[in-house]
Amino acid sequence: MTNRLMSVTAYTTLDYVDAVATGYEFETESVAVVDATTDRTDPADVLLQVELDNRAEEHFPAHMVELQLGSDQARALAADLEEHAQRVEAEDTES
Repeated sequence: MTNRLMSVTAYTTLDYVDAVATGYEFETESVAVVDATTDRTDPADVLLQVELDNRAEEHFPAHMVELQLGSDQARALAADLEEHAQRVEAEDTES
């Protein structure tokens, strides 16, 4: 990705995922970077950051979305992701 707002390092959670940007009058497939992190010196929140590749630039300027999650919210999200991952794995083994 060019003109990236997020830093991608060896510690980035997911440096390449399929993504879709959807609006009222458009839908653009792209790739994205996803990172879960906290402040190194004063971790008050868990930050979940998502940035789509600039190929979607025709519909909106380069940007990233950052969610600030409290510890309970981060755990709830992690539990939900784990539950859905298990369902996908179960479907994969049945196929």
